[in-house]
Amino acid sequence: MISALTHIARLARAGFVFAREGVFSVVDPSLVPPPGQLALRIARLIERPGAKSGPRLSRALTRLGPAYLKLGQFLATRPDVVGASMARDLESLQDRLPPFAQEEAEAVIAASLERSVAQAFASFGPAVAAASIAQVHRAETERDGVRTSVAVKVLRPDVAARFRRDLADFFFVAHKAEAHSAEARRLRLIEVINTMSRSVAMEMDLRLEAAALSEMAENTRDDPDFRVPTVDWDRTTHNVLTMEWIDGIALSDHARLEQSQVDLPELGRKVIQSFLRHALRDGFFHADMHPGNLFLDDAGRLVAVDFGIMGRLGMKERRFLAEILLGFITRNYRRVAEVHFEAGYVPAHHSVENFAQAIRAIGEPIHNRVAEEISMAKLLTLLLEVTGLFDMRTRPELILLQKTMVVVEGVARGFDPKLDIWKVADPVVREWIERNLGPVGRIQGAAAGAGELGRVLGALPSIASRSVAVLEQLETMTREGITLSPETIAALGRSEGRKNRARTLALWIIAGTFIAILFAVRQL
Repeated sequence: MISALTHIARLARAGFVFAREGVFSVVDPSLVPPPGQLALRIARLIERPGAKSGPRLSRALTRLGPAYLKLGQFLATRPDVVGASMARDLESLQDRLPPFAQEEAEAVIAASLERSVAQAFASFGPAVAAASIAQVHRAETERDGVRTSVAVKVLRPDVAARFRRDLADFFFVAHKAEAHSAEARRLRLIEVINTMSRSVAMEMDLRLEAAALSEMAENTRDDPDFRVPTVDWDRTTHNVLTMEWIDGIALSDHARLEQSQVDLPELGRKVIQSFLRHALRDGFFHADMHPGNLFLDDAGRLVAVDFGIMGRLGMKERRFLAEILLGFITRNYRRVAEVHFEAGYVPAHHSVENFAQAIRAIGEPIHNRVAEEISMAKLLTLLLEVTGLFDMRTRPELILLQKTMVVVEGVARGFDPKLDIWKVADPVVREWIERNLGPVGRIQGAAAGAGELGRVLGALPSIASRSVAVLEQLETMTREGITLSPETIAALGRSEGRKNRARTLALWIIAGTFIAILFAVRQL
């Protein structure tokens, strides 16, 4: 009870801030039950003058602090939860806060690295950027008389405790909503907050961001158009991340790009193809590819920074993405529908034909437009909206992919408004499909399946031996090791018969398993 009152008190404060910033004025009173309509009228009475101008929700979330900022950024990736209009509002949310004191940053570094800042770095400058979880300083390291510029990311002091408190409030709301709303259960609000909680927990361990950098560096080491900064592991801990300083041109600096006579359409192509290559080929992509996190180095390569938010796609999700893109390109809407059912995303009780009809309503308008007007991101957005009508449960990994694609496509079209998204994406998508869904992919899949079957076959003798041993132990325990009640003794005859039948059944199961596996191997 005390815990619930604490949550309610903190949420009431948040509600007051939302009311002051005019957030509730966008709610249609006719969609709210009578008690809620009264609350809306009260909220509008305390709305501050001028609150109706600008992005209201973004202002309110910024006032409420780091956890609410992160919640807003996360919900911007979930138009299925907050609606398309509010998601667009939240996309403008900037995770920028005043930096904390230089002395505090140096104290965090000294405690984390177990040496003073002067011992760890040849020079250490003031913060150059600050966000809700950490801030970045420019520094230098020295080795053999050579100085190297580095970026040092430092976690905000006590940020973890504040996030834990606010996340507890979010979970309280999600549990109450799912307890009373079928729509909330369909949207899986508890899972939404769980996903956000895991994401924030990873962001607050800077070793994990360093690991993401390292993993992407391995994935992209042969890519001609993309690279990531190198990590200084000797100066990286839970609270501190040290990496290569990037001196390239930020993709947000259009004036400097034009002054440097950069081929802007080619730059847009690099952005799109790099993202698709990472998502399809690697199943691991940078999920915050806004222009401020992308640079162009002297060699003409894209360099990404800030790896706090990453996306992963398993092979099933990558196949799903590739097949639906191919299905829309070839206008094979039934195949697009079948892929949803095969992946288990749409419940089997729905009709494939009806779902294909809904998919056609999305796909046909695309073919009546010129290439530069077609948005792959918009296509995925509409697809996710339609799937809600067919009880497709929320797939966080696909939503994150879709929203990242919106950002990436926007960045690319900012450099080339006439960008043909399909033409640019075609070589990457086609290469993945040929490698994974063509003859070579089928042979590799069959080989992988045969390997799995081989491991199962190799384990079967051990499984059979253990099964017989268990049966023998049961027989010994029944005969010698257990004092039985008169009722149990009376049932021993029947039990012995069942035991023999069980042993026979076990042996038949083992034999049947061998036969099934051998049949499966013959089908490869």
